[in-house]
Amino acid sequence: MLLTEDKRNEALRILSELYPDPRPELVYTSPFELLVAVMLSAQCTDKQVNKVTPAVFARYPDAEAMAEARVEDLYPMVKSCGFKSKAGNIISACRIIREEHGGQVPDTREELTKLPGVGRKTANVVLSNAFGIPAFAVDTHVFRVSNRLGLCRADTVEETERQMTRLIPEEKWGQAHHWLIWHGRRVCKAQRPLCEECGLKDLCPSAGK
Repeated sequence: MLLTEDKRNEALRILSELYPDPRPELVYTSPFELLVAVMLSAQCTDKQVNKVTPAVFARYPDAEAMAEARVEDLYPMVKSCGFKSKAGNIISACRIIREEHGGQVPDTREELTKLPGVGRKTANVVLSNAFGIPAFAVDTHVFRVSNRLGLCRADTVEETERQMTRLIPEEKWGQAHHWLIWHGRRVCKAQRPLCEECGLKDLCPSAGK
């Protein structure tokens, strides 16, 4: 069930109070490091990514260094984060960044999504967090929580993004993305949502179901 606009705005207000300092849980110090970390985080936890990236960034501190990497050297370092293709995509993306962007991660969605292994969600995370450009990234947590709370009613991540960006002021897109992620990880979990502990249970149409 879709909440009324007033109730949706109230739900967003409550989320902003529950998570007043929203920020990425991936550890990074540059657009390059964030791009690599987000690429590794697909179907993997941020906690696991944060375990492997210090060694990766010590060996490959920027896109130009990563462009010289070999898959057989990088993959063992990131194997715990999933598929071998991730290592190949990261190296290929960094070669394009070196050759076409002077070694600097591009700051447009169009150029980011041309990179191997970079979809719209990854691009939006990089734009919002590395460059401060308004973007609303929809991952599995954002998709699940937005629909469960009745903030939107969408069957795809693309439609979720469209509906949520109409509801939320542009200057709040980045913050709202993190409110929903934090709530999804801590309370509105995929298998066993903690409805009785949720500050939104009086508004949520899915509470207790």
